[in-house]
Amino acid sequence: MGERTIRMFPQKDGEALGLMPIPADQKPGPYKVDLLDANHSVLSSSEATVVDAHFRRQNVLIEQKVAELKPSPGESETATSFRQTVSDIRYWSEPLTVPVPGCMTSLYGVQRYLNGKPTGNIHAGLDQRAPAGTPVRAVAGGVVKLVREWALHGHTVAIDHGQGLESMYQHLSRFAVAEGATVKQGDVVGYSGSTGRSNAPHLHWTLYVNGVAVNPLEWVKVASCYAGPGKARPKR
Repeated sequence: MGERTIRMFPQKDGEALGLMPIPADQKPGPYKVDLLDANHSVLSSSEATVVDAHFRRQNVLIEQKVAELKPSPGESETATSFRQTVSDIRYWSEPLTVPVPGCMTSLYGVQRYLNGKPTGNIHAGLDQRAPAGTPVRAVAGGVVKLVREWALHGHTVAIDHGQGLESMYQHLSRFAVAEGATVKQGDVVGYSGSTGRSNAPHLHWTLYVNGVAVNPLEWVKVASCYAGPGKARPKR
């Protein structure tokens, strides 16, 4: 689809599955989707339409010293390498489950402002209310690829669910797993906190499909709520 090519994987039912991600900044409109063979020859084509999601803006009030935090050495590169991983074994099944029970305080896709200044970035995941120490559970089965104490993401756990699906859990207070561990859906992987660039205890988590952050609300149901102290309600 466009410049993006994804792998198809054989499934237990004899069908093939490939996950084509649509990022938040994808230009709305019609797109041709080609099914390719192993030599990249077109077997068939169809059309998909990307609609305008009307993502909103959100201003986050945060201490200036926290807002100015920079990534740890290698933090950005390691996170990018994780997102680009596509493994053969599928550990996940639908539906996924939410990692914490708290309602949303920040949506996927909102244009982020820090202390009234535009960051130029979108919010790539969901923020959920989670008092410090709340157990954070894996949204699906998978292999733990990263357990890191980072400056920007805070204490972070990242899980490869296989065949192009991955999840990342940030700002944790402490960990409950080690790198290389295999987890099941619902296993506790850590506990919520406010490490890294964060203004209060909560959970920020992200779903990646073939390296692209996608809207978790396409996979799970989460109640919305007013933002807590220090966070403004999203605005258009």
